[in-house]
Amino acid sequence: MKSFFCVFPILIVMIREPAIAMGRPKDIVFLLDGSDDSQQRFIYITDFVERIVRDLNIDVNGDHVAVVQYSNSAEINFNLSRYVTENDVLKAIKGLNHKGGYPHNIGAALEYVLEHVFSPESGSRLKEGVPQILILLSGDRSRDDIRTPVKLLKETGILVIAVGTTDADTLELQTISEEPKYALFVSDYEELPVVQQDVLSLLKFTSNHFAQMGNKTRFGNQSGGENFSLTKTLHLTLSCFYQLCNLDVVFLIDGSFDSRNGFEEIREFVKQIVEILNIGNDGDKVAMVQYSRVATVNFYLNSYSSRSDVLKAIKTIRHKYGRPLNTGYALEFVRDHVFAASVGGRHKDSVLQYLLIFSGGRSGDDVRGPAQSLRENGIVTFSFGTENADTLEMQTISSTPAHYFLVSNYKRMQNIKESVEAKIRNSKEHIETVIVGKQQNFNAFSKILN
Repeated sequence: MKSFFCVFPILIVMIREPAIAMGRPKDIVFLLDGSDDSQQRFIYITDFVERIVRDLNIDVNGDHVAVVQYSNSAEINFNLSRYVTENDVLKAIKGLNHKGGYPHNIGAALEYVLEHVFSPESGSRLKEGVPQILILLSGDRSRDDIRTPVKLLKETGILVIAVGTTDADTLELQTISEEPKYALFVSDYEELPVVQQDVLSLLKFTSNHFAQMGNKTRFGNQSGGENFSLTKTLHLTLSCFYQLCNLDVVFLIDGSFDSRNGFEEIREFVKQIVEILNIGNDGDKVAMVQYSRVATVNFYLNSYSSRSDVLKAIKTIRHKYGRPLNTGYALEFVRDHVFAASVGGRHKDSVLQYLLIFSGGRSGDDVRGPAQSLRENGIVTFSFGTENADTLEMQTISSTPAHYFLVSNYKRMQNIKESVEAKIRNSKEHIETVIVGKQQNFNAFSKILN
């Protein structure tokens, strides 16, 4: 595989810092639990919405608000274009009638707001670059599939804040939310005022975030003229300048008792991925770890400096065995002990770090915190799960839902080989850098991180 060598002269990057627009307009849709279970507490839900609205800047050219209730189905109470004054919005909220119905079909509700509320016909200003925000209130676990609608919402650029009671599914709401910190929890709807300030802070943060990015938001560049905003963090985009564009790749393998019949297939798949890498002292580096109840390192990133040595090591690895699968522990282990600089990790050199995790069952411990920590450390995670793995859990671990691959069993790994290889190859694509004073366009990293 050919490596790309960057030969640019000294690069000076100019960044225009726009003023933070505290009053940046937003389109905000409240998706309220209107099920039979919330009937007695609906007054607390509407009171919470009123409190949030009072802190917004409702106006023709300011914030716009819509309200939708859901249970087994969803229905609009009023759309984004219906009211343009705070008084009118508050009157409409006070006049809401509880919808009723059962069960909680959150997936269908998310599809509904995407199709019928975040649309130009309903007043959405998405095409004008106005931030689109969904605030979901949930008092129970969804009875339908949320994965596809969540993916579509995120691809469309709709930011989701989720507020759940103790009866809601924590992992589900964190999956629905923009990221885990956008999922908030209360013991019951009566306690909603407790998280009011958190919601307002997230709304303010979102407004400031888009203002800092100028007109080039996740919704696209809607106005003409030059744009000096960077699409990704600067240190990441410069990672390939003056050096080979390399990878640190860690394979985290299911070594539990349940994977004993598929271990050879996992091993063969790993070997094929290694074959496309450019392993060397100044090239790609590979490590391998097995996990079940605990994690065990087979070899570190600095253990071998040639492809042949890595392949020999993989060939001699023995299956670990053990129960249960503590995936959360294993994720923390590789973060602290395998991606570390002391054993070959090159994060400080801005080398891209990849984790490929294989799982044949549901984790016996919590994966959410460790998965978020990996993202914060800039580690790009691909996950591979069999039909016995928890899909929602694996998508939570993955950097994006597109980084999750499902196979019926490990013997079917060959079916996804080409797709995985293509994603890894994309990480080494040419980074197109436009001259000083023009917009920075970094295609490779956009493909990896978006």
